[in-house]
Amino acid sequence: MLRLLFAVLLFCQDPLHTVQVLAGDKPRQTNTHSSHPNILLILADDLGYGDVGCYNDQSRVPTPHLDRLAREGLRFTDAHSPATVCTPTRYSLLTGQMAFRVKNGGTVFTGVGGPSLITAGRLTLPQILRDKGYATACVGKWHVGLTFYDQKGLPIRDNGVDAVRKVDFTRRIDGGPLDHGFQSFFGTACCPTTDWLYAFIEQDRIPEAPSAVIDKTRLPNHPYAHDCRPGLIAPNFPMEEVDLRFLQRSLEFLDRHVQQSPAQPFFLFHSAQAVHLPSFAAPQFQGKTHTGPHGDFIHQFDWIVGQLLNRLETLGIADNTLVIVTSDNGPEVTSVVHMRQDFHHDPARPWRGMKRDAWEGGHRVPFLVRWPASGNSETSGIRPGTTCSQLISLTDVMATAAEIVGTQLPENAAEDSFSLLPCLRDPSAAPIRPYLLQQAFAGVRTLSIRRGEWKYIDHSGSGGNRYDRDPSLQIYQKPDSAPNAIAQLYNLQTDPQEENNLIEQYPTLAAELKQLLETSKMTGRSRPRIGNVPPAAQ
Repeated sequence: MLRLLFAVLLFCQDPLHTVQVLAGDKPRQTNTHSSHPNILLILADDLGYGDVGCYNDQSRVPTPHLDRLAREGLRFTDAHSPATVCTPTRYSLLTGQMAFRVKNGGTVFTGVGGPSLITAGRLTLPQILRDKGYATACVGKWHVGLTFYDQKGLPIRDNGVDAVRKVDFTRRIDGGPLDHGFQSFFGTACCPTTDWLYAFIEQDRIPEAPSAVIDKTRLPNHPYAHDCRPGLIAPNFPMEEVDLRFLQRSLEFLDRHVQQSPAQPFFLFHSAQAVHLPSFAAPQFQGKTHTGPHGDFIHQFDWIVGQLLNRLETLGIADNTLVIVTSDNGPEVTSVVHMRQDFHHDPARPWRGMKRDAWEGGHRVPFLVRWPASGNSETSGIRPGTTCSQLISLTDVMATAAEIVGTQLPENAAEDSFSLLPCLRDPSAAPIRPYLLQQAFAGVRTLSIRRGEWKYIDHSGSGGNRYDRDPSLQIYQKPDSAPNAIAQLYNLQTDPQEENNLIEQYPTLAAELKQLLETSKMTGRSRPRIGNVPPAAQ
């Protein structure tokens, strides 16, 4: 108890330094009776491929803890978010199914929007682990849809600030983490600081309801600060310290779990606010990077990752914990434009595009994994400092977890998920995926497919941002090499910037990839059915 009190005091006094244990106080080993590893999944919001030092040697933002994770584990260089915006990616991560396959699968929820995209009975990542005896916890941004009720008990289906005013905050909120495999939840309904609802959810209720319209004159004023909707805010909601509150809850979960259930494995999903706009770093991080408010925000996220890694070590469970850090999509437009122009930092480097776009910058994301070889599980063992060029998706986390704990996925679950376990054991393993599906901002209308070095985009343009209409993006608009084409075909090996549309030169290949995409849409899956062997990637 004294050790934990000392760590808490250090955290409160100096949040720019990592938590330390008392000198000579050795961490206690736990999970010694479990054959399954703990799993810590940290999901950043809008963190670009070029925002992280170990992915971008020209990055101007210090990310020492993410870089450390790369040195101690495995860095994937061809990892992708399933979609180019928040909600569909989170759905796909938690279910292993591409969101475009379900009704409203391109939706991005705000306020009290819902219902949940995850239908009742749909198998989820936390449910797989919970069924295998894991303690499951979700901390942070949910953003997969919820059902709020009015005073008559009727579900609210409209949105905006008036919808929030209708909510009866004494009633249970349905469709959240507790209904989909998590045993505990502390977080927010949607994007924490750019919403119609600024309030924390504890389990399935809001303990302190919003009571007034947010006063934006009290908030920071800079180029990255203008995304706040004029929503209702709760008295206990700290706009500049939301991520620190999330961190506090995740650390409390780890401490409590190790103290009360040291032999039980856990799954902690830490879903961060950072680095989604507005870039509101906590006061103690402001001005620390010399790359403006957004650089400070990235640095704060990196520090939070470091705090979680250090707590695993302090508690003696680092060697038996699989850690994954990734992002839900590429960097936001405002972040890219201002960071490039003002600080010579490119959040999307070296790719074309950004959040919402079908081009690589919209969905190629950092994906770091650490799982020390000294862990208890016989399947563990990532060699430090390794790199893997396998084509992977965030949907693959579900099949990976299932294989680690020995669960056979049923046919009607995780339809687009492939296990990464062969890659974790051997980064040079044979390709695990026959192809990769991607959805841009408009969902099923903006799909693309990747097979090997070839990428087919089943529409013209970016599929998201309007480079011809947004003055801030016009300088990044590139000449269309096939202006009459209704689709795009790129060879990413020879043309990583996706500048040369080859659809007119290779019509047969384009038609083949188009047919493969249509077949996957028709069959409702990309993961082969049980007993079928996927074709080798070409």
